[in-house]
Amino acid sequence: MSELTHFNKAGEAHMVDVGDKPVTHRVAVAGGDITMLSETLAMIVQGDHKKGDVLGIARVAGIMASKKTSDLVPLCHPIGLTHAEITFDIDEANNRIHCHARTETRSQTGVEMEALTALQVALLTIYDMCKAVDRGMVISNVRLLEKSGGKSGDYRAD
Repeated sequence: MSELTHFNKAGEAHMVDVGDKPVTHRVAVAGGDITMLSETLAMIVQGDHKKGDVLGIARVAGIMASKKTSDLVPLCHPIGLTHAEITFDIDEANNRIHCHARTETRSQTGVEMEALTALQVALLTIYDMCKAVDRGMVISNVRLLEKSGGKSGDYRAD
């Protein structure tokens, strides 16, 4: 197992120096779910929500969040994203929406945090837009699904 890199030899938090690392193409995909009442899901799918296109707004919110990750996570490097994409899959049988966030860059550091931030903000936006009719929604299974590029190589969740 690797050591924690966000602490210096004195045990103090610091931003990792990536200055000597090569620039490579890096990709990360995160996934998660939001489960809700069947009536809430039907409202989203049919577009009947009085606040508008729930998934369209959540998609834009997630993309915007991916670009603000370093403002939210203190030791995260600001990076230039080359791509950010949010997709949704409706699971009517389980009253659930599956969300995936994919981020890409050509940089000296990875984009896992950007994918995870995008995913969570997209799911939170769905919750925010629908909480007036369903406060019992549950956000779950948030995790990194895959990453590629960089010194640590590729990763794919089981």
